Amino acid sequence: MTQHGDDRATARDTSGAALRLATVLPPEVAGTQELPRDRTQAILEAAKQVGALLKQNGHRFALAGSVAAYAHGAGTNLQHDADFCVRAEDAEAVAGTLREGGLEVLVPPEDWLLKTECFGQSIDIIFELAHRPVTTEMLDRAEEMPVESVVMPVLSATDLVASLVSAFSEHYCDFGAVLPVARALREKVDWERVRAECGQEPMPAAFLFLLERLNVIAPSKEHP
Repeated sequence: MTQHGDDRATARDTSGAALRLATVLPPEVAGTQELPRDRTQAILEAAKQVGALLKQNGHRFALAGSVAAYAHGAGTNLQHDADFCVRAEDAEAVAGTLREGGLEVLVPPEDWLLKTECFGQSIDIIFELAHRPVTTEMLDRAEEMPVESVVMPVLSATDLVASLVSAFSEHYCDFGAVLPVARALREKVDWERVRAECGQEPMPAAFLFLLERLNVIAPSKEHP
């Protein structure tokens, strides 16, 4: 997830525990399979392993970002990281589970996420989506969906698109990256709720206007 930048600087661990290096997952987690050479498959395998760890330990979470879009059927070419949403109050427990699973947990300067790696792929554990906290209600709306062979909670299409659109600003405004997702998921998204949540900001409003002009979505009911 790149909504606030993606520096991998390591900061002080607020739990007081020393960070320990784990270059690979232990056999009981990773199994004996080799890392797929295809980048998309590598990211999916990493997401599956982390999702399985969180599920096995009973954590509340939801898959987000590009891998969530993939799970919903939007695109097949993953090139970046995998994102998981958790509530801020659960972050310390989630970090403990990841460390017990053999993963290094990094605490970057930004106070809205933790970072780890699995199979050499970046994993972000996010407490905020575009400056909005991850809430119990958001996690309740998540859908149980298969990420290949692993079923896990995935952000609802509406929450996913709202998080992507809300991230637009003068400093980050890559409409081209989100347009295919909006096209693919348009029938699953409550666009009036997306407008209500982020349509007052200039860049999100411009993107929604573009979607209207491209006939991806209908004009707003309030402003036909």
